[in-house]
Amino acid sequence: MSTDAIVLLKEDHKEMRRLFKAFQDAEEGPASQRQKLVGQILEALTVHTYLENEVMYPEVRRLLPDLEDDILESYEEHHVADVLCAELATMDAEHEHFNAKTTVLIENVTHHVEEEEQEWFPKVREALGRKQLQEIGERMIALRADAPRTPSDPKAIKKAIDAVTA
Repeated sequence: MSTDAIVLLKEDHKEMRRLFKAFQDAEEGPASQRQKLVGQILEALTVHTYLENEVMYPEVRRLLPDLEDDILESYEEHHVADVLCAELATMDAEHEHFNAKTTVLIENVTHHVEEEEQEWFPKVREALGRKQLQEIGERMIALRADAPRTPSDPKAIKKAIDAVTA
């Protein structure tokens, strides 16, 4: 398994895309199936944004001050996703806004992922190189087991607040 931070984040992105497609395929299906898929999406996003906000973004911000604007934009995009995740976590799949809210979450996260992969990651890879990205990735791997799994976890709430007030 690679310890490269960008490779790890891209693996998370791939899993999220899979979950997003599964939800879109199930959009007209039973509420229980949509509820389960959204629960999986919320867990994947909560873990992923926690690792980015706790490790990747602060490290890149420290090492590459020229990317400050990109990182601040990413924190704000995470904030929007955090709000939607918190709302969806308390919503029943039969609620009339459930599918629409999930669709908006998917659209926002997809936009964020595309920006990261096409614009931000190449800049980071070029500037930091393999060794530093592996060190960052190792820290992310170490934190993953204890990362929050739900938007209501106190660590997830603290991460969300710290990200937009830092």
